[in-house]
Amino acid sequence: MTPQELCDKHEIAELIYRYATSVDTKDWERMASVFTEDAYLDYSSVGYPPGSRDDVLALLQKALDQLPMTQHFVTNIEVDLDGDRARVRAMFYNPMRLPGMSELTYCGGNYHHEVMRTDDGWKSCRLTEESLWFSNHPDPAKA
Repeated sequence: MTPQELCDKHEIAELIYRYATSVDTKDWERMASVFTEDAYLDYSSVGYPPGSRDDVLALLQKALDQLPMTQHFVTNIEVDLDGDRARVRAMFYNPMRLPGMSELTYCGGNYHHEVMRTDDGWKSCRLTEESLWFSNHPDPAKA
C-alpha cells in the first residue's frame, strides 16, 4: 500500500466518523458537508424514501430532532480504493432514546458509502443504510 493510499483511507474513515458525529450532534449543515451536492441517500431499510441529499436530510432532521439522544458507534470500516473513488462498508451500533420511552432502543447494521475525491476532499456521493436489527423498538414491525 502506498503512502497516498494510506492517507486516502484515513481521510475516508474521518469522513465516516464526521457523518456519525453530525447525526448525534444534530449538526445538519456539517452533515450535508459529508456528501456531494448531488448525492443519493437511501434509508429505506428504516422506512424513509430514498432520494436527493437535501430531501432526505430534511426528513432525517425532522425525525431525529425529536429524539432526546442518539449515539452512533461506527467500526470495522472497510475501504476499497479505486483511484479517486472508493466503496466503503462500515458497521454501526446505535443506542437511542425514543420520545416517550424510558428505556433505550438499539439498532445495528452497515453503512454502504460510495465516495469520491473532490476539490474539498473525500465526499460521499451515495449512501445506503442497511439496518439489520432493532432491540426494544416500540413498533413490533421494526423489531
